[in-house]
Amino acid sequence: MSGIHTPIVAAVQMNCVLGDKTENLKKALFLIEDAVQQGAKLIVLPELFNTGYRVEERDPELAEPIPGPTTQWMSRLSQKHHVYLIGCILEKSVISGLVYDTAVVVGPHGLVGFYRKVHLWDTENTRFAKGEEFPVFDLGFARLGVQICYEIGFPEGSRILALNGADIVVYPSAFGQARRYAWDLATRSRALENGVFVIASNRTGIEKGETAFGGGSRIVNPQGMVLREALSEDEALVAEIDLSLVETQRRTIPYLRDLNKSIILKSLSNNPG
Repeated sequence: MSGIHTPIVAAVQMNCVLGDKTENLKKALFLIEDAVQQGAKLIVLPELFNTGYRVEERDPELAEPIPGPTTQWMSRLSQKHHVYLIGCILEKSVISGLVYDTAVVVGPHGLVGFYRKVHLWDTENTRFAKGEEFPVFDLGFARLGVQICYEIGFPEGSRILALNGADIVVYPSAFGQARRYAWDLATRSRALENGVFVIASNRTGIEKGETAFGGGSRIVNPQGMVLREALSEDEALVAEIDLSLVETQRRTIPYLRDLNKSIILKSLSNNPG
């Protein structure tokens, strides 16, 4: 039986139907309810789970405000099952023509907050506007940070989140099969160097006959140990996590304590790039 300090968490791994919100939400619902049946209280969905990833020619059409239809759909499910859901969607900006790649956090009482992807991958720089903040969300039983996909390779983001109190960092992703080696290493590294649990939810399948996603969704503990890893195309991967391990690991290898922040800040000010 899981408790407030040992919650059951889930990473949803799924293929998507490109541009078909109805079918994608139907599949996501099935996988969310599977995770709920396994006791999950925190469930992470992949990047752009409601539209698919390679919809670049339809970004403005498929983008939604926050709150909007998909956020409200997530909120109803969160309230019904008393869970927290994190899902990444195309966000329609209040500035006409701008679209963000945005992760939404909802809970039993509605919208908790959102995170806009800061570090954009390759052609995403022509699709999306960049986010500028690294919020940490207090869920009561844990403090949650969010990064998206490619950002698994940017240690600065997860370090900022950990220094601001995150116990768990989640990565909704559409990470490619061609760079799976980076995913395997970076998911464990981000957990170990910050003493956090990492929940990494990735896509599967192939889009437009050329973009193959790597799967390998996983839940990693603060020692960098993979607790569970998905093996199927569509799967709700769950694990019970012991949040007391965050403090234990940070005292065992005190990276956050020993980080000389003044030297880092001085170096950045001297080398602004």
